[in-house]
Order: sequence, then structure tokens, then C-alpha cells
Amino acid sequence: MNNEFFAALELLEKEKGIPKEYMIEKIEAALLSAFKKEYGNGTNVRIHIDEVKKDVRVYQQHEVVEEVEDPQTQISLADAKAISKRYTVGKIVETEVKPKNFRRLSAAAAKSVIIQGIREGERRAMQEAYENKREEIITATVDKVDFETGNVLLATDDGRAVLRYEEQIPGESFYPGDKIKVFVQEVNKESKGPIVTLSRSHAGLVRRMFELEVPEIADGVVMVKGVCREAGSRTKIAVYSRDPDVDPVGACIGNRSMRIDSIVEELRGEKVDIVKYSEQPEEFVAAALSPAQVLEVTMTAERACRVLVNPDQLSLAIGKEGQNVRLAARLTGMKIDIKAE
Repeated sequence: MNNEFFAALELLEKEKGIPKEYMIEKIEAALLSAFKKEYGNGTNVRIHIDEVKKDVRVYQQHEVVEEVEDPQTQISLADAKAISKRYTVGKIVETEVKPKNFRRLSAAAAKSVIIQGIREGERRAMQEAYENKREEIITATVDKVDFETGNVLLATDDGRAVLRYEEQIPGESFYPGDKIKVFVQEVNKESKGPIVTLSRSHAGLVRRMFELEVPEIADGVVMVKGVCREAGSRTKIAVYSRDPDVDPVGACIGNRSMRIDSIVEELRGEKVDIVKYSEQPEEFVAAALSPAQVLEVTMTAERACRVLVNPDQLSLAIGKEGQNVRLAARLTGMKIDIKAE
């Protein structure tokens, strides 16, 4: 346990984010485990690690007694006084044991505990790093594609993580070296299972992309009131402006559609309907059914309405397999019944 050992601990903390104090705890446990394998589980031991002096010492402890019943944990008063006249009954005699004297089996056990500690420390450091980015977008590089499962191994700033097939946008393909944006959906605090769940199909990905692309949203002038999505096909996002002079839909589209085009490109051509939010449910429902033109919206219950459209707008309002009206209903929280005039 020399300078190189403590330098290695500092390197682990710097490169892998594993706190030195955490590894010292694991090393103490490893030395304790090795000692007990060597001398028996009933023995008492104290580990002393001095970071300042860069020194590690192991002491076997015996209690001073009149009559020894357990040689592993006790020492007679006569033998203790032979070591030092100051010892009395009840005191603890410590004898240093050199770790280099441990047998190979004990050393292997200690090494196993240390390796496990490093792995646990790496996992904890990654968990903390991803936790700080939960519900945010990160940019990752495609490292490997598993064509059997469809899962994609990604390299991120905090390590490697898997983008599962079911969290991908339907129909998209990946190749090693591709740069993609992913949404940090969940962080697993348990010791087993994936550390993080990444997603490209989650509605949060679209919300965060608008926040990144539209300065008015980042500044709080324009607010995102809701997002509903069927990944790979269509998304509807409701926006509202706090400033009457700022058009929330226009701000999201951008000059020459540059902002919305950038988002659609990242979403692999997914259609995105930008809807102007309104406190008036009739207005909100009419806007949510975009691109269809609505003639009239009549409230039939607290969360239900009837929508009237021209016959040539009926299929557009309903959408393919009912997708447009389904997304509009989810976005507004309303039950929508569409009729042709």
C-alpha cells in the first residue's frame, strides 16, 4: 500500500468519478474479509488507512482477560504485561499483521471485493450523472447496432447506454458513428438492470427540442401547454404566448420554417402540428383538429363536444385510422364527436 496505490485512488476519482472515500471504505471491507478468511471469522480486527502518510495498517485485537477462553479474541493478563506493563484486564491489545503475509486465497478475496467496489462506484457515479440530466435531451453517438434485438448501444458523455428497440421512432435506422438526440426518460436507482432508460419515442423529446430550438420558449415568452405524440407518424403541440405581440405558432415555425424543419429532420420526417392554445375549449378544439378546417364546436358536456365540418374536411379531421381526432382529444382532454354539415 504505497504511493502508487493512493495515486490510483485519485485517478479513479478523477477519471471515473468514484469518490476516494467510497473506495477506501471498500478496501477496508476487502482487507477485513481477507483477514477473517486467514485467521477465522471470530477474530477482531481494525483497519487503519492514513491518506496523509499514504499508509495502510491491519491490527488484530485481543481483549485482556484473567483466563483465556477464546484464543482468537482474548489474551491473558500475563502475556499482555509481557508486551507492556500498562495493560490491565479489559484493555485491548493490538498486534499489527502485514497484509503481505495473507495467503493467495485471501488476497484474491480482497481483490474481488475491490473490483466489485469499483463497479458499484462506477454505476453510482453514472446514476448521479444521468439523474442530473433526467427529462432532458442528450446527444449520443451510435456505437453498435444489435440487428437481432434492434437495440442500439450508444456512447454518451457519461458512459455507454442502450436505446431499446421499443423506445426508437418506428422505421428509423442507425449506423455506427451516427449522432442522435435522445430523451433521458428514467434513471434506475436499483443495483440491477439498466442504469438509464433513453427514448426517442417519448413526447418529452419533442417538448425539449422545441425548448432548444425556439428562444421564445427558452425565455418563457411562449409556453408549451401540452404535447401528445404517436412517434414516427404525428405529433401535436399546444403553445401559448404571454406577449400579445408574439405569435406562438409563428415563433415555433421560425423564419422560412427553419426551426420546425430542424425538429422534423431530427424526428425523421414525423409530422408536427403546432396548435395555438386557448382557454376557450371551443377555440382550442378547433385549433387542435388542424390541418382540418372546423365550422363550429358545440360543448355537449363538461369534457365533451360536437364538431361540425364541411363534408370535404371530414376525413382530414378524423385522420388516417382516426389518428388526427385521437391526438386532438388527448391534447385537449375532450371527447370529440365529428359530424359533416
